Amino acid sequence: MKSLQNCIDKKNIFDESISIYMHPYISTLIKEFMLNANTKIALEQSAYMRNQFSFFGIKTTERRVLQQAFLAKEMLPDKKELEGIITTLWKQPQREFHYFAQELAFKYIKQLEKRDIYLYEFMVINQSWWDTVDFIAAKLMGAYFKKFPEQKAIYVTKWLKSRNIWLQRCALLFQLKYKEETDIILLSNTINALLGNKEFFINKAIGWILREYSKTNPEWVTTFTKNTALNPLSKKEALRLIK
Repeated sequence: MKSLQNCIDKKNIFDESISIYMHPYISTLIKEFMLNANTKIALEQSAYMRNQFSFFGIKTTERRVLQQAFLAKEMLPDKKELEGIITTLWKQPQREFHYFAQELAFKYIKQLEKRDIYLYEFMVINQSWWDTVDFIAAKLMGAYFKKFPEQKAIYVTKWLKSRNIWLQRCALLFQLKYKEETDIILLSNTINALLGNKEFFINKAIGWILREYSKTNPEWVTTFTKNTALNPLSKKEALRLIK
């Protein structure tokens, strides 16, 4: 692969049928992904994701090698350009762009601003599926609410009322790696608000967050599970690590 700096050109080198201007960072990434496409693998990847998304057919390990130059500190775009770049990538049909975009967003996790939550919400409610939502919730939103804890209750309440299952899943999973910092009052209130939900991805997330917290506080999880009318799936997942 040529060096990223040599590849970048001010002209749009993507499909001419796309009329919008592409940031050179994006057009260079697109070219790199297109050059490494594999139709057979793409069909297999799409089938695995229930044919909801198109793929270039680039395996995860290969994609991460291709991404290295783009995610190098010296090649990262200015933070003020991030929202436009990620939004553009997120609107592309191929799933590899979405994976790259969320990993790009994580590169700016030490430069968080209050308005970044709008971008994260956009990413969750568009091109939605567990493979991106879980990364956004645990890694992006999780870091965001640590920096802006006063925003937690506001957004959890909003997401619970939204009836969007992916935002509701985020309301649970943003604390996935919080360990001792887990807000158990907020967590228990969030779970109680979702009791009776028949959605698999919600009940699975309830079990997952409780199972993860059981590594830190098994007594609390045991008591909470015993005293709460959890869905059988949630209960099974919650107690999986507790003997």
